[in-house]
Amino acid sequence: MADGRVLSGFPHRARVSPLRGRTAVVTGAARGIGASLALGLAERGTRVALVGLEEDRLAETARSLPFEAVPYTADTTDHRAMARVAARIEERLGPPSVVVANAGVATGGAFEREAPDVWRRVVDVNLVGSANTARAFLPGLERTRGYFLQIASLAALAPAPLMTAYCASKAGAEAFAQSLRAEIAHRGVGVGVAFLSWTDTEMIRAAGHEDAFRTLRSRLPWPADKVHPVEAGTERVLRGIENRSPYVYAQRWLPAARLVRAVSPGLVARRSRRVLGGPDPDEGRPTGLLGEGGRAAGHGPPGGDG
Repeated sequence: MADGRVLSGFPHRARVSPLRGRTAVVTGAARGIGASLALGLAERGTRVALVGLEEDRLAETARSLPFEAVPYTADTTDHRAMARVAARIEERLGPPSVVVANAGVATGGAFEREAPDVWRRVVDVNLVGSANTARAFLPGLERTRGYFLQIASLAALAPAPLMTAYCASKAGAEAFAQSLRAEIAHRGVGVGVAFLSWTDTEMIRAAGHEDAFRTLRSRLPWPADKVHPVEAGTERVLRGIENRSPYVYAQRWLPAARLVRAVSPGLVARRSRRVLGGPDPDEGRPTGLLGEGGRAAGHGPPGGDG
């Protein structure tokens, strides 16, 4: 299941996937994009290790998959815990050929009104957690000459007001993956970055109830204001994994956002001056960590285990 809904699966595939018989690891796999990616990998005949904080939800998702899937409870911001989980996964399923750093949380609201610990928690999970994931699984990926995929966001390409922690963390995660690719390419390990726009996950639905995110989305130009189905976006990500792509775009228009990223900060700043700072006192009210996944991540110590 993902976000409380039974996963419906992906279109029938006539060809045999190059991932068949291999091992994949997906963090943040209890729900949403992570659970959807885990399903797609399992349907390709891949053994899947699901890593996350929500033990019961991970087990439920693992049971719903059509191929071998094993849940592991771990906090990605705890590098020692991730090292232990990596060892357990390799012992049970073998060294990974694919690792997807998907675990992420979000918060919104005016920067000066957000609690410092909540702001830092977003950065720790989205950036430090991704680095810890890579550190834990790189030895196995090197043995399989595998592929590491960092899940980023449109927020990495186009900075947005009321989302300082999320934008900073996703831009940092993209830069981390780009640097890592150059550093380990000679070892035969591929590194990719996947960009996704607003996707219909439980976290985004929770954001829809918050003034900060309603304000933000209402001011975005088409098609950046649209929410996209989970399965459609993750199917494109799965094809990127099969092709070991350096860049993966869940929506077809996202490459254009990457091309105009040099000018987007100025455009966003000019637009923000017109639409923010009005009389609504709740416009910049902090949201806290969003959704059930955010609540689970919030139980970890700020700046510590994630």
